[in-house]
Amino acid sequence: MSGYNNKIRMGMVGGGQGAFIGAVHRAASALDGEIQLVCGAFSSSLDNCKATGEMLSLDPARCYATYQEMFDEEAKKPADERMQFVSIVTPNHLHFPVAKAAIEAGFHVMSDKPATFTLDEAIALKAVLDKHEVLYGLTHTYTGYPLVKEAQQRIVQGELGEITKIIVEYSQGWLSEAPGEDNKQAAWRLDPKRAGVSCCMGDIGVHAANLAEYVSGLEITELCADLQPVVPGRELDDDGNVLLRFNNGAKGVLIASQISVGEENNLSLRIYGTKAGLEWRQEEPNTLTLKYNDQARQVIRTGVGAFTPKASSAMRTPAGHPEGYLEAFANIYLDFVKQIRKFEGTGSDTLSEVPGIEDAIRGMAFIENCVAATRANEKWVPFKLENIL
Repeated sequence: MSGYNNKIRMGMVGGGQGAFIGAVHRAASALDGEIQLVCGAFSSSLDNCKATGEMLSLDPARCYATYQEMFDEEAKKPADERMQFVSIVTPNHLHFPVAKAAIEAGFHVMSDKPATFTLDEAIALKAVLDKHEVLYGLTHTYTGYPLVKEAQQRIVQGELGEITKIIVEYSQGWLSEAPGEDNKQAAWRLDPKRAGVSCCMGDIGVHAANLAEYVSGLEITELCADLQPVVPGRELDDDGNVLLRFNNGAKGVLIASQISVGEENNLSLRIYGTKAGLEWRQEEPNTLTLKYNDQARQVIRTGVGAFTPKASSAMRTPAGHPEGYLEAFANIYLDFVKQIRKFEGTGSDTLSEVPGIEDAIRGMAFIENCVAATRANEKWVPFKLENIL
């Protein structure tokens, strides 16, 4: 295999020196030794791209000036040398053109979220995927945590009974003040030309919505939203509150904020049913709590006791050894590797699951529906999958 030891070969668009999320993707993808980064178009600056490639010990000839050049040149290489999938870690406005070009060139795609700049682009991306036999994944990272998977399976097994209420919160404080001019991460997220119609809800609120739907197995059908910029001078929201209605009649509340002073990465989920409730917090990811009216609550810890197969397959370390953000991220990548191997006929795993194009569409729909609901005079706005803004 030309020295690649049967690893799945990855290219990357974005993630050059100075970028945060690209380094996270690289660390997560490398954690299991199943993926090798072989090429990249890391930056619009060729100097930055080359410097990033040198830092990563890549062949300089495979550090490309543009993603179009990368796809063209990689497609020319022998099948056992060319990249097999691309990881897209650019600002939002580039997600769609890069993914579309990769799919049309025959490469699998793993994209950072949100999937695209607009809902229309997400729908158009599905149309492109429908015409090409390639895989598409989206890094809704929090679905990769073992106890998130366990919570989902407990609900599938009926332990909570009929779901009646969902409360999900994702609060941060890092944008509570105007960022410095050198803060690249803040700059593009607050720029409508690069982030889209939302900052906070598009950056973290969409994670909260995805987590609520993933764990509960329900879908949002209506919402009432109040998004706003709290810090003066901003065009996009940095804080938002959303009331939710789900397709089984359950009610919900979603809070997303990036101006909550003192909060780090406070993502928490509470789901209540007719038999029991559960709670999970991302800042304490090894703990899942089940609550009852008629018995003592259960505190479930990663690695202690029996778990559902889906959760067990996501656990990496012995009990008491925290499994966190990088491991959850790595689980998404590892499952994508399993899907690629199955797609290519070299694997048969059945437990792997990766958020895909339907999650991409629902995520973009959630963002745009929240913006539309904020602008609307009506209290409740139907959750639409098209023609929103």
